[in-house]
Amino acid sequence: MMGAVWSLLGILSGAFIAIQAPINSQLARGLGLPVAAAAFSFLSGAIVLGIIAVAVVRLQGISLDWKAPAPWLFVAGGMLGGFYVTLSTILTPRIGAAALMAFLVAGQLIAGMLVDRAGFLGVAVREISLGRVAGAVLLLAGALLIRLY
Repeated sequence: MMGAVWSLLGILSGAFIAIQAPINSQLARGLGLPVAAAAFSFLSGAIVLGIIAVAVVRLQGISLDWKAPAPWLFVAGGMLGGFYVTLSTILTPRIGAAALMAFLVAGQLIAGMLVDRAGFLGVAVREISLGRVAGAVLLLAGALLIRLY
């Protein structure tokens, strides 16, 4: 049962990404600068998540260990997210939301295969098999079909 719930939440997260891109693109058109739209998107998200984090810490009595993570981890995810949001804001009006989502998924799969292969940051090591490569090629072909036709 929980597996189905997690799968549905994954689908919902993907839907949010597809909806976020045109929202940020519209904000960029209004502001006149995609990077500004991405910055305000991140700022509003950071404020909401900060409020939620403070509430969870207080409700659960958790004490955050600010010294445990490597310092670069505090900025790396946000930096990558900033590139993603900015590029999505720029690309959505140019190639469309469906094509953008298709290329995003293809890029995620290819990068995920490399992350798995390297065991990056403690991820379980999984070999790059012929089946995985074929799946990535088919996904990339699908993305190209969505973009071109």
